[in-house]
Order: sequence, then C-alpha cells, then structure tokens
Amino acid sequence: MTSGPVTHGNKRALVLGIGAFAQAAARCLRAQGVETVTYLTRNYGHHGPRLEGEVVTVDEMPNPCPLLRDFRPDVVVPMSIEWALKPWTAEFLALSPPVLCPVGEALRLERERDFARELCLRYGVPFARSVLVPTRAEAEALVRREGRAWVIKNPLCSPTSPIHTIICESPGDTLAWLPRLDDSEGIFLQEYLGRREAGHIALVSNGEIYSLVTNQEYKRAFDGNLGIVAGAPLGGLVEQDTEDKYGLARELLHPLLPWFRESGFHGPVQVTAMHQDNRWHVLEYNVRLGVTSGPMIFRMLANLVETLAACARNQPLHPVWNPGTDFGCSLTLAGYGYPFTQLIGPRVPVQLQGNPTCDIWWQEVENSGDGTLEATGHRIADVAALGRTLTEAISTAYSNIRRIRSVGSYFRTDVGESLWPPGNP
Repeated sequence: MTSGPVTHGNKRALVLGIGAFAQAAARCLRAQGVETVTYLTRNYGHHGPRLEGEVVTVDEMPNPCPLLRDFRPDVVVPMSIEWALKPWTAEFLALSPPVLCPVGEALRLERERDFARELCLRYGVPFARSVLVPTRAEAEALVRREGRAWVIKNPLCSPTSPIHTIICESPGDTLAWLPRLDDSEGIFLQEYLGRREAGHIALVSNGEIYSLVTNQEYKRAFDGNLGIVAGAPLGGLVEQDTEDKYGLARELLHPLLPWFRESGFHGPVQVTAMHQDNRWHVLEYNVRLGVTSGPMIFRMLANLVETLAACARNQPLHPVWNPGTDFGCSLTLAGYGYPFTQLIGPRVPVQLQGNPTCDIWWQEVENSGDGTLEATGHRIADVAALGRTLTEAISTAYSNIRRIRSVGSYFRTDVGESLWPPGNP
C-alpha cells in the first residue's frame, strides 16, 4: 500500500517483553498516539522500556491477567512465544486477548520443529533434511552413518530450551558438540546447507498472506560471518517487499495457505530459508515479528496499531507505509564477553556522544546513579536506521553506532557487504 494520512483514535496497546524490542514497540506506538503499557517479562533489560512510559514488572505482577482485564488493550504485542508457555496462559487465553501471535495448533509452526517439517512435507514445500533424534547416542550413530554435517537445534523452541543452535560445517564439528548437549528434550538435526540464508516476514489474517519485508540476519558473532551463532543476531537488513520479489513467500508460505486457514492461523509469520540448487529450502518458521526486524517494521508502518490490531483479530489488513522507509539496517553493540555469555565483565560506563540521527534502542544498561549509563549485561544497544536505499540505511546506522562508547564493546563492521541480495553466497 502507498503512504497516506492515518487516524489512530483512542487506541491501547500492551507490549510483552524487555530491552530493545519492548522499547521500540512502545515508542513507535506512542508516537502514533497509542496509549501503551509494557509488561516486562524478565528481570533485566528494563531501562529502555522505562523511557517510553508506563511499565509493570513480572516481580510486581507475576500474572498479567489482571492488567489485561483492567487495561483492555486493542492489541497485545509479544516479543517471543514464551507467553504461551506460562502457568497463567490458559487464564490469559480465556480472556480472548487480541494477541499478535497464533495460538493452539497454529503456534506449533514455531514451537515444534518436527511439526513444521511434517507440514512442509504434506504441502510439497522444500525443507532442509532434518531428523528428530531422542538421544545423543542415536544422534552420534546417525552422523557417523551418514557422514555429513548437521546443524544442531532444539526440538521445542523456547527461551529456556536446553539446546541453542550450533552450526556445524563438517561431520567432525557435529560429533565434537554432541557429547556436550542436554538431550532431555531430544535433538533436532538439520543438514547443513551453506550460508546463502534469507528470510521473509508476513502477516496472516482473514485467511490471506500479506507480505511485509524480506530480511537477513547476521547471526554469527564476528566480521566475515566468523565465530559462533550468537544468542541474538549482531545485525540485520530489511527491505519492504510486499510483492515478494525474491520468491520466498511464493515458494515457502503460500503453499501453506490451506493449513493457515484450517488452523485459524492469524499473526506474524517469518520463514528463514537457505538457497541451494537454485531453490529455497525452509530452515524454520517463527510466529513473531522478531527482535531484529520487528523494531524496523514498527517504524515503517504508518498505521501500525491499526494493522497489528486487525491482524490480532483476524480481520482484513490495509498496511500503509511511511515514505522513505524502503530499507532498514540494524546493528548491535555487543558488550564484554559476548557471545560467550559465561564471561562476566564489570559494569562499565556507556557513553553516547552527540545527538543520534536514528533510533537507538537500549538493551542491558541501567542508570549508574549519577545520571550516566553503565552496561549490566552482554548486549548494550541496537541501532536501527531506515532509508530510501540500502546504502543510506547502512550508512546512517554505522554513523550512529560509532557514537556509543563502552570499553570492551564491539560491533560487526560488514553488515550489508555479504549475503545481500538474498540468494547470494
């Protein structure tokens, strides 16, 4: 859709999350005249969201259902699917909240990796060869028998899963990691298909798929796509792509439309895929906007709350885009020790020099007591910039992340120099 005037009225939004994602959602909604409350779901990453208005912490209110009853939001925007795994989830759903996330069977698309694989098999969607293995011993036997590299993943997606993604590029890499795994939930092995990775984010509502952006995440820790896969990406790119110019939605989302309709799926969907043998292969699906791309999408949509609220209620969508936001670039300033989070550094000062010219979303920082900031964890900030061209967005993001100083911190300096456009090696 083209840009144009938008009327928001007296809308309310409840954000579930912490850090950069929650701060971005709250500020972007409030900038469009939406009354916003943030429910801080974890015990860190509170500084940024507190800058954007009213917050309620999980310590103050372990169960957010009273807040939902009193506030009566037009849309609930969650950062992850952890809300659906809580002791209060059944009570929450009984209140019929307008939550921007699928529920029931539809949630399984992200929650259960093997369910996604079986679904793709049913509808003829290429999916990277994957095997759900119950134990480490059986996984090791499979790797030795097949003689190929496998990426190691958690079978059940959750922030508390005992396994986090380990990309192994040889059989030896895979065999070296298997003995160190907690296999209490099993092990999901996915064939390594290289590095030509990209994603596509859409909203599903009223039985239709509405493409938003094609995206790419720089998941490895260091320049040149070196180092381990970090707990969250070190950078990301998005391009407005309502016409699906790279074909990811056409090949990997639209064939699932019968299931979307049958399961009552409505909410965000992101497919991440690898390009090999001249076609895309699904790696995984997510049912959220994502902590990297989400904040940029928030800024891109002129009728943000109308679009999100309509999707949460399974109604037809009419997205309106802000002009000059064709591309976005997000960079993360990582703190001491990241991504090796067992290394704990001191609470060092964080300084912002001059006035930023794009969004800076704070992650693990707090006020030191004298009016300055200090790092309290491994991820300090995300810098997100939009532009009419990819070059403009990247340039603005880098000029702003260089304004932030904290000893021991670093950021990737090569975002946009590899992998883009989607499908490139």
